Amino acid sequence: MTKQAFIVGVGETPPTRRSSKDIRALAIDAIDAALADAGLPPTAIDGIVTDGLIMPNTVPHEYVTAQYGMDKRRFDGSISYGGTGIVCAPMIAKAAIDAGLAETVLCYFGVDWGTRASGPYGFHDLYPAKLAFEKPVGFNGQPSYFALWARRYMHEFGATEEDLAAIAIAQRSNALRNPRSQVKKPLDLEAYRASRMISDPLRAADCCVISDGVCAFIVTTGERARDLRQKPVKIMGCGFGTEPVSGDDIFTQRADLLRIPGAAAAAQQALRQADLTLGDVDFAEIYDCFTISCLMQIESMGFCGPGEAGPFVRERGTTVDGRLPINTHGGLLSYSYLLGAEHVIEAVRQLRGEAGAAQVADAQVGLVSGLSVPDYGVLLLGRPT
Repeated sequence: MTKQAFIVGVGETPPTRRSSKDIRALAIDAIDAALADAGLPPTAIDGIVTDGLIMPNTVPHEYVTAQYGMDKRRFDGSISYGGTGIVCAPMIAKAAIDAGLAETVLCYFGVDWGTRASGPYGFHDLYPAKLAFEKPVGFNGQPSYFALWARRYMHEFGATEEDLAAIAIAQRSNALRNPRSQVKKPLDLEAYRASRMISDPLRAADCCVISDGVCAFIVTTGERARDLRQKPVKIMGCGFGTEPVSGDDIFTQRADLLRIPGAAAAAQQALRQADLTLGDVDFAEIYDCFTISCLMQIESMGFCGPGEAGPFVRERGTTVDGRLPINTHGGLLSYSYLLGAEHVIEAVRQLRGEAGAAQVADAQVGLVSGLSVPDYGVLLLGRPT
């Protein structure tokens, strides 16, 4: 029998480029905060879910279990990696709850790419084809890959730098409402054009910040949630989508640089579970490692048609006061870059009415997306009742 599941506690470390703490200490801080937010002791946790690549190598489940003396842990789970992994963690947590394998599940994710020497580029070396064929000709990191998407997109649809700038400027506006944001400098079109070119056509303002930090949240049953400190945020739906390519196929060997197939599949799966449409979404926290990825996800999830995301963003308005607020905390471009874990935390805060000056009025349904090409995740969360 399918049970309802809820997020009952959230925690995050302060956004920063470089922390004085290592990744494991940051994880403990975030988990402490999530437990305190929920009003739960560590011994209440009987399941742990993370992504399947980064956390097992930096903050493994058994480390967390040992630090807290979690003697009831009887379920471990993981899915995908990075952004998709943490956005889909509630799917695995809920499945464990439905199966009777766990009742209260801890989910966490973070990176120390601000202080780690290899930064966000080191994991590319896991793929032999990248080392052999891509790195020697200049594909050394994410900006060079996403620049391919941006240039092809501009060529096919006639998009301009103003379309990219619209995302960066709107999210900076949102970030300026949030005192925790990593970036606090205003951004307009003139400042956008003055930002240095990183990988043509992507400028510094088109690229996510680099951060150290960890986020954590706790998922449990409706029955357990009633007794806890916070009003529970309902997991309404969670979808996962992918395409049959390997890490070696990203990005230079992709047959189609204009679509993200997993986004459509994940969005439809989550919407079906929730019995909702995209028109029911009050705000969206979309994986925005680069401005072009945000534009393409808006299209691939179905908010608008191919090549229409730029006008959609400008005409609908994606600031906190717009018709479809996107990345209300400032996103990966301006708030912090923990691969979208902070998007989940922000969505919960919005639905609990705790977002302060960045609060979306009467927010009932929030969408969170995670991109880990070729995988994709979509999470739908609902306001506490």
